Amino acid sequence: MIRKTGLCLIPLLILAAWTTLAGLAHHAPAFSAAEALAAPGQPAGATDTRTGHDSPRAPASATKVWRVAYIEGGPYTDYQQILAGTVRGLARLGIIPDGNVPVPQNSESTREMWQWLADHASGGRLQFIADGYYSADWNPDRRTANRDALLKRLREKGDVDMVFAFGTWAGLDMANDQHKVPTFSMSVTDAVGAGIVKSVQDSGFDHVHAQLEPGRYERQLAVFHDVFHFKRLGVPFDDRPEGRASIAMPVIEKSARELGFTIVPCPTRLDVPDLDLAFDNLRQCVETLSTTSDAIYLTTNTGMQGKRMVELLQPVIRAGIPTFSQSGPEETKLGVLLSLAQASFDDVGMFEAEAVSRVLSGAKPREVSQVFEGPLGLAINLRMAMLIGWNPPFEILAAVDEIHQQIRNAEQ
Repeated sequence: MIRKTGLCLIPLLILAAWTTLAGLAHHAPAFSAAEALAAPGQPAGATDTRTGHDSPRAPASATKVWRVAYIEGGPYTDYQQILAGTVRGLARLGIIPDGNVPVPQNSESTREMWQWLADHASGGRLQFIADGYYSADWNPDRRTANRDALLKRLREKGDVDMVFAFGTWAGLDMANDQHKVPTFSMSVTDAVGAGIVKSVQDSGFDHVHAQLEPGRYERQLAVFHDVFHFKRLGVPFDDRPEGRASIAMPVIEKSARELGFTIVPCPTRLDVPDLDLAFDNLRQCVETLSTTSDAIYLTTNTGMQGKRMVELLQPVIRAGIPTFSQSGPEETKLGVLLSLAQASFDDVGMFEAEAVSRVLSGAKPREVSQVFEGPLGLAINLRMAMLIGWNPPFEILAAVDEIHQQIRNAEQ
């Protein structure tokens, strides 16, 4: 059941609305409540400390058209939104003629989006290759086949100049020394922990760039714990190595040690081709964790399906326990109690677009800063708070950046 909140978080939340701390060199290994929302790194679009450029340079050559391929582990709504935000950013920078790609309403697939880009957005500095789309549909065998086919194409055919790699599977498959084509790893929970890049400061490969938000998940857990003081935190996750990496499990385990709570794990299969199976497995985890945990950290996985969120959350409503979305406030709109407010997909997309622009201008992907810093603060769903019997103190409401008073259907 709901515990009383700790209010030492509140001055911090208010302060975070006005203050951003830069500099990774002094990033503390442990996060107290007073440090929970102090974000390291540099703002999106800030001067690149590796190259000294404070804005995308003018294209070095107006004639070269870069041919782009796309690879992902499988359908996922964040991939849709970040791809859409990226191409809108590319259009605003004048790199492509049209970035208004339609996002499918009843599907998490990016296939239709890529075909639209090939038909409508080529003709500027980038060409989206119609047959350069690779999705494994969360099938491990297809993942291997796609990886081998694309790597062979990069090495031998030479008709791809840039790769967009979405998610942990694709990032791991493309961030290696088996090719030298510029690769942008996008929409990855923890690219360092997953082994996609060497560190926050250095991707480890001249041709690789990833978007990173250092400390984001430590801050999430510190804030959640500071509000509810839970002793047992339920964590559902895909029980394969890539599944642990994709939710930053080492970060969760480290936070548990430092904050003094116990992880109640629910290992299952979530990143699978059958989305109904992924949802059913996650729902079973939520049902179990609702009776064995004080709170649940809903991690990033394909079982988190917006149009079925109300069904997923019924066990936590019955149990009266709080939930926190690792993915972000889009899931708070759909009924998850709390999340850290974050940058819009357009902000994330512009960060990626500016990184692409710098590479078009002659920089190596490795030379472009990987640190993205979005706004900080809480997002809360008051309807869910009422349903679980939690009355958030005024001090918390005053510090919240996003308040949702209803539980939206994902199709609205």
